[in-house]
Parts: sequence; C-alpha cells; structure tokens
Amino acid sequence: MDKKTIIGIVLMVAVFVGFSFYQSYEMGQQQEILKERAKKEQAERAQRIAEAEAERMLEESMTDEERALRDSIELVERTNAEIYHHGAALYAALEGDSQLDTVRNDVMSVVFDNRGGKIVDVTLNNYTRYDDTERTEPVKMIAPGSAKMGLQLYRNNSKEPLNTNDYLFTPHIAEYDDHTVVTMSLRVDTDAAIEYVYTVYNTGDASRDYLIDFTIKQSGIDHLLSSPDRLTLDWSNRSMQNERSFQNESMASNILYMSDGDTDELDASGEEEELEELKWLALKQQYFTSALMAEGSFEATASFKTAKDETVGFIKEYNTEISIPHSAADAQHNLALYYGPNDFKIMKHVEFKGQDADLEEIIPMGGLLIGWWNKIVTIPIFHWLSDHGLSFGLIILVLTLLVKLVILPLTYKSYMSTAKMRAVRPELEAINAKYPNPDDAMKKQQATMELYQKVGISPMGGCLPLLIQMPILWAMFRFFPASIELRGEGFLWANDLSTYDSVIDLPFSIPFYGDHVSLFALLMALALFGYSFLTYKQQAATTAGQPGAGVMKFMMVYFMPVMMLFFFNNYSSGLCYYYFLSQIFTMIIMFAIRRSVDDEKVRAKLLAHKPKKKSRFQERYEEALRQQQEQMTVNREQRRQRR
Repeated sequence: MDKKTIIGIVLMVAVFVGFSFYQSYEMGQQQEILKERAKKEQAERAQRIAEAEAERMLEESMTDEERALRDSIELVERTNAEIYHHGAALYAALEGDSQLDTVRNDVMSVVFDNRGGKIVDVTLNNYTRYDDTERTEPVKMIAPGSAKMGLQLYRNNSKEPLNTNDYLFTPHIAEYDDHTVVTMSLRVDTDAAIEYVYTVYNTGDASRDYLIDFTIKQSGIDHLLSSPDRLTLDWSNRSMQNERSFQNESMASNILYMSDGDTDELDASGEEEELEELKWLALKQQYFTSALMAEGSFEATASFKTAKDETVGFIKEYNTEISIPHSAADAQHNLALYYGPNDFKIMKHVEFKGQDADLEEIIPMGGLLIGWWNKIVTIPIFHWLSDHGLSFGLIILVLTLLVKLVILPLTYKSYMSTAKMRAVRPELEAINAKYPNPDDAMKKQQATMELYQKVGISPMGGCLPLLIQMPILWAMFRFFPASIELRGEGFLWANDLSTYDSVIDLPFSIPFYGDHVSLFALLMALALFGYSFLTYKQQAATTAGQPGAGVMKFMMVYFMPVMMLFFFNNYSSGLCYYYFLSQIFTMIIMFAIRRSVDDEKVRAKLLAHKPKKKSRFQERYEEALRQQQEQMTVNREQRRQRR
C-alpha cells in the first residue's frame, strides 16, 4: 500500500468520523429544541387549565346578582364596540328578519332579499334541470344561500371592510305596465345613504326581459370608501348542477370576460386574476349565464372553486370583486345583470344603454378561425329548420347532408389523390424493391418524389383537402355541445340530445369511460372503424413496405375508434349522432366515387402525363434530400472506419 493510498484512507475515515460527530451534535440540538418546545406547550396547557379552573371557581363563588351585573356590563361593552365598529346607522340595520320579495315576468322569477338588498334567487320559467334521470324542476341560476352582493365600506380607519351585504335595506316595489322597479335603501351614516334600484322588464322580448337594470345611487359615502376614485362591489354565488353530466357541466363552466373587444376566460385552475378594461364579466354555466355589465369599463378581481363531485350540490363557486370608477360628483352608477340562457338568438340582441352587449361571445363557437361558420351557416340553418317544425334528430340529419355537400369537392379531390397513388403501385413497389436497405431510405424517398413529379401527383393532394375540411368539422364539434336548442330534445332512444344517452347503466365505473353505455357513441365508434378500415385499404398501396406501416394500421383502424368511444361516451348524444351520420355518409360517398372511377384510366392518364418544369420548392426539396443522403453516407463511412 503506497503513501497516497494511506492518506486517502485516513482522509475518508476522518470525514466519516467528523460527519458522524456533526450528525450526533445536530440530533442532540434538535432533541433539545423539541424538549424546550414540549416544556413550553406543557406550561401553556397548565396555564390554560389553571385559568379555566380559576374562572370556574370565580363563577361558583359569585351570586346571581353579581353574575347578572357582570353580564350586563359585558353586553354594554360589546354593544358599544359594535356601534363603534359599524356606526349607529348600520348597527341599527344589522339586526332583524329578512324580507323576501318576488318579481315575475314571462321568462323568469327574481327573488330579492332586503338583507343586503340583493338578488338571491333567479328561476328560469322556460327551462328545467335534471333531477336523477329526468327533468322535473325549473333551472335556478343561483344555489340557495350562496348569493352575495355588497359594497365595501370602511369606518374609523379599519383595515377590514364593512359590507352592505350584511345589513337590512328598506325595500320598496313599484309596478308599471311593462316593468317593475325594486328599490333597496340603506342609511350608512348620518349624512350618507345607498340605494340599489333594480328594474325588471316584461316586454315580451326575451333579450330585454332577461336583462335587469341595476343602478347604484349614493350620497355622502366618499369618506367611507377605501379610495375616493372607485366603488368596490363584491359579487359572488354558486352555480347549481343543472345538467345530467357533472363532468361536462363543470368543464364548460367558468368566468368569462370581455376586455378591449376580446373575450377570454380564467385559467382552468380558477386562481385569482386581476382583469382590466372590462365591458362585461360573466359567471358562465354550460347552458346559462349570470353576467354583469356597466356603463363604461370597469375592473375586477375574479376567481372560482370547483366542486369535487356531484355530491357537493353545486358546480362552481364564483367570487368576484368589481371595481367601478367613481368620483364625488357621481350620484349614481348604471349597471345591468343578465340572468338567462346561452341562446345565440337572445344574446345577439341584448343591448345596454343603446349599445350591443356582445353577450353572444360567451357561447363557445370556436373563435375567429371557425366561429364564423357556426354564426353564418350552422346557426341560421339550424334555426330555419327548427322554425319549420322539423324534429331535432331530422335537423341534425339534414345539417349533416348539407355539410357533406359543401365539402364534397374536397372529398372527391382527396379520393382522387388516393386513386392516383394506387394507380402507380407497381412503380412504388419497384422503388421499394430497388432500395430494400433502411440506410437507403433517403434515396428511396428521392426516387418516389421523382416518380410523383413525372406522373403529376402532388404528395399533398390528399392532405390539403382534409386540412381544409378540419375547420368545418371542428366547428360542428364546438356547436353541438354548446347548442341550448338540443337541451331536453329527444330522438329515438336518447331522451336529451344535449347530454349522453344511456342504454345500459353499469353497476361500476370504468376509468376514462364511465358507468354507462352510450349507444350513439358506440355506433359512432363502429362507423369510424368501418371508415378507417376502408380508407386504410385504399391507402395500402402507398404505405406498403414503408417503415411503421403496421403501427399506422393499428393506430388508424383499431386504436382511434376505441379511443373515440371512451372519449365520447360522456359527450352530447347529438354530437355522437352527427359524427355517426357523418361517417356513414362519407362511406357512401366514397363507395359511389369508387364505383365511378376507373383505376385503369387513371393509370393511363398518369403515365401519359408530360412532366412540368420543377418548381423552386421541388428543386429545394430534392436538393435538401440529396445533401441529407450525402451526409448520411459520410456518417456511415466514419462509423465503419471507427470500427
């Protein structure tokens, strides 16, 4: 053993021994800290016991007169503290029984509570919610006991605000021919007062009657505000479960807002966000919305919590803090509250202070890329057909046919591209036989591109038509789950096309699938399997011999239908029905085109094709392939030399 080895061993032993001593010292210190903490907790516990015992002995030693005097003094002290905290006017409005008043029009019933001067219940007359397996109760926009609407006020430099939601307002109701005015008044100080004025309309126009005008009037409250340039209004509630699928309703419920003409929503986590320059703020459910808008822009802080499951009794808990620009000269602030359905026909015509509210942007139509198709084509056709008395099952059938007719030229072009690929199958097989070595993959690809250029085949000829169709297909995917018109509408065995159909209720839940069997989802998956199988057979000529062809067949023919079955089992049966029809019609169209196209004539035409001059893109692409092939050759040669 040499000198260096001995030194190394000694150092290792020294480090090990030193670390052991250090660890023992740290453990000793930690134990001392724990002992001190235990002693402190024991002493505090003993002190609490002693104080409780002393209080008990004092209580036993006191006479009834002494106890009454003590209680009286404590009551006076608490009352004085409360009066100081709230102020005499608000303290007087703190105690008492709530009074509920109901105002009705043709579309809804609105319940006002003078505790907070707020709306505590909105029942929609024309819509029902799910109860177990059927629709029995009317839709309620607010879960009982969850409504909060109050201004924040500050007294005596307090850090915690008072909230008008806690005080009793004085209600007054005045009825007129086409509207009812509910006024809630609250004296907040000697020379300060607040009024909430709600106007509920009954004009026969749904876009007007679902909108409640809400005016905040104030006098002398500037000294009670946290900042003289804004009013802070808390607006919160919970949304009840109104639909059959808790999961789908929860995913579709969120806080949406319009800022600078753009609509956005809170992050899926629901964490608090600060929002600026708002035109409106919406507490959105799957098919219904509570929205607040103001004359002029406002700011808000918003967040929501999601219920863990359907046993909780609600879907989302919404919390918002509205900040309204204010000055001492502003005697009132004009706002409005929309409580109603996410119906494009209604929301499109909602106006506030003579301007379009743009509430229809709340409905998920697919954004700028595909939303135009739903707004200009799908919705007008859908409504026109429903206005002519067709059942919604037939409407979906007609709509599917119309979509297929629109994209028929693209479908034909895509099929012809596949037919051309099939026509040059002998040449493709010859290329595969010429380059069987995987190292020659680039040469094989280059030879294939030269063949395509020679006979006039575009490699993107089959992909581009499919890509052009995708926005339309995606538009329909967005339309059906968001279409309130399908709510409660049955077809065949489906009681409600807006939610899943269940032909078998399972006694257990399958992960990612659910506890039921949706027949429309199953039919859709079978139709997709049939379409994928036929499509793959047609494309087999172009994929034969290519790496990964077996994997592609498995993914396309088998995996995709099963995955779609699991994904759509809990989705709208109307959407599954549409996709089922779409696949069936597509297969019929493909069969008809197949019968009308002569592959021999296609091949003869391709072989007689005179190649055009290569485009710059083709030249650059072939040059890139050539350089890549040369680099691969160099790399292989270098590997051989290293061996």
